[in-house]
Amino acid sequence: MSATEWRVWQELRGRQLAGNKFRRQLPVGPYFVDFVCLKARLVVEIDGAGHDDEERDRRKTDFLESQGFRVMRIPVSDVDEQIGSVIDSIYYELEALNSPPQPSPASGEGA
Repeated sequence: MSATEWRVWQELRGRQLAGNKFRRQLPVGPYFVDFVCLKARLVVEIDGAGHDDEERDRRKTDFLESQGFRVMRIPVSDVDEQIGSVIDSIYYELEALNSPPQPSPASGEGA
């Protein structure tokens, strides 16, 4: 794990982010993901050195999405420059994934 990934892990581990459990370096199919919240089906990938093959990253994202995961790709520079904003964006994504879907107006009574 890179130093930058370690900084993110310090914020995610131990259910610190709204009680959501994250795991790190978990194998999913033929890939290892940086961080994953299995309950929310959210994968967080920190893209820095070693992520210079866009085609490989696209194949990984496509596979994960085909398995029902939402994938957030975060540039390492964002973590280094504004980790608070990065953690906030992960939190907001979790909230969106964990909130129950709202019924559409057309499906209400009298429709």
